[in-house]
Amino acid sequence: MAVDAADPNITRRRSSRRTQTTTPETPTRSSSKSETRLHPSSSNITSSSYSYGGGTSSSYRLNSSIATAEASVSSRTSLSSLRNSLPENTHIYDFSEIRSATNNFLAKRFSSSSSSPSWRCSLRGKEVVVFQRKFRRSIQESELREKLSVIYRSHHMSIIKLLGASISGDYIYLAYDFMPGGNLADCLRNKRNPEFTVLSTWMSRMQIATDLSSGLDYIHNNAGLKINLVHKYVKSSSVIVTEPSFNAKICHFGTAELCGETVIEPKIVKDDKRSGEIQEVVSPESSPPTNLTRSNSRTLQFEGIKGYMAPEFRGLATQKSDIYAFGVVILELLSGEEPVKYKFDKEKGNHVKTSIVNTAKFAVEGDGGDESEVGWRLRRWVDRRLKDSFPVAVAEKLTRIALDCVDEDPNKRPNMSRVAGKISKLYLDSRKWADTIQAPTDFTSSFAPR
Repeated sequence: MAVDAADPNITRRRSSRRTQTTTPETPTRSSSKSETRLHPSSSNITSSSYSYGGGTSSSYRLNSSIATAEASVSSRTSLSSLRNSLPENTHIYDFSEIRSATNNFLAKRFSSSSSSPSWRCSLRGKEVVVFQRKFRRSIQESELREKLSVIYRSHHMSIIKLLGASISGDYIYLAYDFMPGGNLADCLRNKRNPEFTVLSTWMSRMQIATDLSSGLDYIHNNAGLKINLVHKYVKSSSVIVTEPSFNAKICHFGTAELCGETVIEPKIVKDDKRSGEIQEVVSPESSPPTNLTRSNSRTLQFEGIKGYMAPEFRGLATQKSDIYAFGVVILELLSGEEPVKYKFDKEKGNHVKTSIVNTAKFAVEGDGGDESEVGWRLRRWVDRRLKDSFPVAVAEKLTRIALDCVDEDPNKRPNMSRVAGKISKLYLDSRKWADTIQAPTDFTSSFAPR
């Protein structure tokens, strides 16, 4: 069944007990998994190469020559070695393929709202969107290979899949799976028809909030295995809303990691082998750059996103800055407003800046007055296009969760696992509310003349 595996040792049933003492030790499934992770490039190791130790009548063993052959691959620094070192379902495109698919980059841009050039095209029979990004810092081939392999192995229903990459000079070209739909910013704010939104029900917005929280929780805590990854591009225009179920898909996962725009934080894990001792697993790139100042950090800094940038932001993105941006998106989802607006003050004769964070704080906290007015203020603050049809108690709890995420002190912001759990519970509460307000179906009615 397995490629390059020894033939199974078939024995008779009556001598099975004796065979167990003489048959060489069978590798376990977990050991073969770790072996595959260390050497994902081998074309001879497939999904059938895993060993199963469930029976005594057969034993599968990987050929040791495979590991020896792969050891020499890691010493190469060419693009071909990078391609061979990744799993079989990944693509390292030749730059000529990217040029051909984009008509030498003369094809129409995919989106004018994106800060980097992007093209919708077809690569190897797959419809993709190619984004051009510039490396913000030098990166070693081994580090790039490790990051690519982690991102390629990440799968979540709320994350748009990165299909492949190509490198040319200081630029990297990332091919993401094309996902039909509209971005969340356009769904909430249609300039041509401000009174209309496709997200006209409370459940449609709770579905998006649940998808976003679970997707970002996966990125922060599960996608990177031994390291905590950062997204960096959390904003409403980077979220695709699909129909008809109004599920949310997060774009640009892995872009900031590959371009060197993040600070990867160490992950705290529990080591069961040492009586529950807590130890810290740190990746080589986990510590932030030292002496990061205005004068010597020009190559490391990147543009902050207006309205989504955390107060402590000084250079590279962290998980705490991701959580701040996520809180802003949830407030957008609730109110339908932009993160920052400027209104003209006739008395002062200038424009006054209005933040969605400040308006949300006033809705749930007021000016220190009576708490009984919270429901009234929330009804005025929540998007009027919901037509006052939403559970006020759930809306208040969700608003407070978002305000916790945008706390000025990054240490007081909750982690995404806690946030995702709370929002999932609020989704269930919203579902119960929606079921109770539905019209009864045990009788019939007719509007025909009598």
